[in-house]
Amino acid sequence: MSQPAPLMPHATASWLVDNTSLSFEQIAEFCGLHILEVQAMADDLASSKYTGRDPVRAGELTNEEIEKGQADPAYALQMQKAPVNVSRTKGPRYTPVSKRQDKPDGIAWILRNHPEISDAQIGKLIGTTRTTIGAIKERTHWNIQNIQPKDPVTLGLCSQRELDAVVAKAAKKAGLVDEMAGDTELGDDKQALIEELRAEREAAAKAASEAAQEAEAAAWLEAKREAEAGAVPDGDGQSGF
Repeated sequence: MSQPAPLMPHATASWLVDNTSLSFEQIAEFCGLHILEVQAMADDLASSKYTGRDPVRAGELTNEEIEKGQADPAYALQMQKAPVNVSRTKGPRYTPVSKRQDKPDGIAWILRNHPEISDAQIGKLIGTTRTTIGAIKERTHWNIQNIQPKDPVTLGLCSQRELDAVVAKAAKKAGLVDEMAGDTELGDDKQALIEELRAEREAAAKAASEAAQEAEAAAWLEAKREAEAGAVPDGDGQSGF
């Protein structure tokens, strides 16, 4: 079983590149990154500049462990203390800014496909207000013409497990569970559909990850070619400096 990655893998990798002589392979393996990402950091080609995070101070590595790695390029760094997952227990669900514009689409999908879910449950699941839900339900939302119902799981607004739990709870409260209990065929079809959707999402996520890695590799190689092309040799074979 592979060890967990540092709490901030990119920032940790940036610090290790700047402050140690560990190989790119060692840093990439420890941080759970692609080696080309580490190479790009070292060559200042990364699109985003990360502020280094000291893994020694964070307790994830020791100086002795770093020295072992520097002495042996084949040595795999061992995590000293796995990062603690921070979970929110109170307050509304936090949604990244890039996802907030998708909320109305997710709300519309739930309203259309699961009318048994209450506004309060939708608000907690998606991280929105009853005012917004009511505006979409009554079609008075300022952007109602552009709202398209989309699966909130696909949009990344919630997980399939969370959505299934809310649907089951709402169905039980509405008394729909007993009605559906006798229809085993419908239940089997629904489960098969859920499994199919999950498989499609996993395949799409895998394809996106592979495409991102290929794009990063292509960008790095292109930048390297441009850098090499800038050092054109003179006619006598010497560099023109």
